[in-house]
Amino acid sequence: MQQIFTVIGMTCGHCETAVTQAIRSIDPQAQIQIDRSQNRVEVESTQPREKLAGAIAEEGYQVQA
Repeated sequence: MQQIFTVIGMTCGHCETAVTQAIRSIDPQAQIQIDRSQNRVEVESTQPREKLAGAIAEEGYQVQA
């Protein structure tokens, strides 16, 4: 299932890596595409949206609905 998140605070490649690793800690098979300029994170995963958003937020980024 594709889920799209607006993630505020990603400013560099390290940020993208941190978000990717946070998502993969919940779902190692997740397919992830990040568009930092649009604050957009697209995730293909079977995990609940709340769980994925929580993992991103734990890294210090603001996740908007």
